[in-house]
Amino acid sequence: MARKKWTDERLDDFARRVDRGFAEVKGEVRDLRVEMNERFNSIDSRFNSIDDRFDAMQRTMIIGFASIVASVVGAVVAGLALG
Repeated sequence: MARKKWTDERLDDFARRVDRGFAEVKGEVRDLRVEMNERFNSIDSRFNSIDDRFDAMQRTMIIGFASIVASVVGAVVAGLALG
C-alpha cells in the first residue's frame, strides 16, 4: 500500500473542501430552522383556536351549572312557600 504525502498544497485544498462542506451544512441548518419556525407558528395558531373553543365550552358549562343551581334553589323556595 502506497503512502501518500500531504503537501501544503494538498492540505490547503483539503481545508477548503472542509470549509465548503461546513458552509453547506450551515446553510442547510439555517433553512431547516426557518422551516421549523414556520411550522411551530402554525401549530401555535392551531392551539390558540383550540384554547378559544375550550374557553367557549367552559363558559357554556358555567352558565348551564348556574341555571341548574338557580332552578333547584327556585324549586326549594317554591316548595317551602307552598308547603
